[in-house]
Amino acid sequence: MPFDLSLLRRAANGLVKHALVAVLGTGMLLSGGVGKASAVNPKYAGFVIDANNGKVLYQDRADEYRYPASLTKMMTLYLTFEALQSGKIHKNDAMPVSAYASARPPSKLGLRPGSTLTVEEAILSLVTKSANDAAVVLAEYIGGSEAAFARRMTDKAHRLGMSRTEFRNANGLPNADQHTTARDMTTLGIALREHFPEYYDYFSTRSFSFRGRRIGNHNRVLNRYDGVDGIKTGYINASGFNLVTSVHKDGKSVVAAVFGGTSGRSRDDHMVDLLKRYMPLASRRDTGPLIAAQPNPNVLVASADVDLPKRGPVPDFRPNEGGISINDRIAMAYGSDDGDRIAARMPTPTARPLMGRDAIRAALVEERPAASSAVAAILPLARPAVARPAKGSAASLIREASANVDVQATGSVAQNVPAMAVRQPKDSAWVVQIAATDSATQAMTMLKQAKSSVGQQLAEAEPFTESVSTGGGTLYRARFAGFDTKDQAWKACAALKRSSYNCYAVAN
Repeated sequence: MPFDLSLLRRAANGLVKHALVAVLGTGMLLSGGVGKASAVNPKYAGFVIDANNGKVLYQDRADEYRYPASLTKMMTLYLTFEALQSGKIHKNDAMPVSAYASARPPSKLGLRPGSTLTVEEAILSLVTKSANDAAVVLAEYIGGSEAAFARRMTDKAHRLGMSRTEFRNANGLPNADQHTTARDMTTLGIALREHFPEYYDYFSTRSFSFRGRRIGNHNRVLNRYDGVDGIKTGYINASGFNLVTSVHKDGKSVVAAVFGGTSGRSRDDHMVDLLKRYMPLASRRDTGPLIAAQPNPNVLVASADVDLPKRGPVPDFRPNEGGISINDRIAMAYGSDDGDRIAARMPTPTARPLMGRDAIRAALVEERPAASSAVAAILPLARPAVARPAKGSAASLIREASANVDVQATGSVAQNVPAMAVRQPKDSAWVVQIAATDSATQAMTMLKQAKSSVGQQLAEAEPFTESVSTGGGTLYRARFAGFDTKDQAWKACAALKRSSYNCYAVAN
């Protein structure tokens, strides 16, 4: 029977087509075609911001919950730098290694119980090897226990504006209640740069020598794009491959986050592609810090006996009954087949809609134009206090509500809706904003309280409100006018912060 070559050709062509589709589909998981990537890869999220002026250059699912993995260590380092800066700890302090810290799964230094690790060794091991044992050593030394330290991490995140972030450990090992967003982690990257310039260079460490061993940096993008100065990689099975990257070059400054890479290489390739696309769009004009001032850890937001509202969003997932065993978590950390199976049991974080009076209110809310435009973001938002009897003063509750800030605009806006002044201020070159709420009356009350608390520095300032549509309703910005120069506005903002108010100076 003669063999029909045409059948073979048709079969071969069909295989090529299917193979091409498979390759293209894989590339779409993390490639330039990020518009479709989110539909293919549910773990994906991306965010790029101009760190000179706060304009969003790119975003895709930036406000949906994701597992941070070892990006968690960015906050561990933030609190470490804060303790160094205040003199509470020192670089050469010898920190004891507990049995619990020693038993953390890889990546790790392999520290033995009873040994010691200096603060600087721990810092270097976190930024290069992402050592899980060293992260716990730091947490126990600074916070007394990892659990106590994790609570401080979450509290600091909320104070920085990361209200969609919750931490449960110091290293990012799997925990179903530990979550963040691409926008929140970008905020943390900017905060590390702005608040700790004396320590930030640690993130550009290519390698360091640890007791006879050379330890290299996991962040390969440091060597792939000119101007990259950090920050951190992360991976667990449930999150995929994550990365926050900072670039400073020729007066331009960009911070970007990528979540959900299918491999370290594909994640890095995608990050480099984003930088190549959006660095040319960044501005060389530095308008000042995006996070106006480092929050003062010694400021008491409210008296301890006040029945305070809960902070931050409630995730729409919960761990299984009894949680996840340590064996399961170790399997996940190693990336074994068992780990993949366990990871499948962990819920995929999803965005939780914010509605009605539960919506986060802003210390700054910018209009959000169509997705293709660059818009201002990384701006503090505050959750309104739940109405309930309180033992403390009204001012203390208002300050508490303003302290828990969130850096993303509530809702989405299909088109650029201009803000409207509800109460028209006098001509003012600069304005200072302290909050935004869904009630104009509440906004004016907050302004009145703030002016009374601050005193002389705001004596000539004029309070006013300005409405802005968020897609899910209307928010009212609480602002002070009457500042002719940036310096005047910043001095007023500094005075507000001394009274525990969050604020931001804006050119009018």
